[in-house]
Amino acid sequence: QVQLVESGGGLVQAGGSLRLSCVASGRTFSSWTMGWFRQAPGKDREFVAGISWSGRSTFYADSVKGRFAISRDNAKNTVYLQMNSLKPVDTAVYSCASHSRVGGETIPTLYSVWGQGTQVTVSS
Repeated sequence: QVQLVESGGGLVQAGGSLRLSCVASGRTFSSWTMGWFRQAPGKDREFVAGISWSGRSTFYADSVKGRFAISRDNAKNTVYLQMNSLKPVDTAVYSCASHSRVGGETIPTLYSVWGQGTQVTVSS
C-alpha cells in the first residue's frame, strides 16, 4: 500500500525559508504525479504546487509563484517543496499527495493518496 510521509515543517520568521520533504513507499513512485496542498485553520484545503511524473512540468498557485519550488528525486522516492520568502499567510498544515494519472497536477480530486501533513507556522 502506498504511503506518503512528510517532514520539514516548523516555526520560521517571516522572510525565512523551509524545505518540506515527502517520502513515498511503493515501487512505482517515478510514474506518479505529485502535489503539495495546504490547509489553514478554518479554511478549505488549497493547491500549492504540482509536478509531473518526470519532473519536467511544474505548476504553482498564484499565491506562491516565485517563492516556492517543487522538485522530485525519483531515485529517492521523494518530492520536495522549497519555500522561500515565507509570509504569515503561508501558515498551514502542508500535505503531499499522489495520483497515477498523466497530467492533472492542479486538480485536487484526482489525488488518491495523501500524507498526514506537516505544520508550517510563519511568525510576523
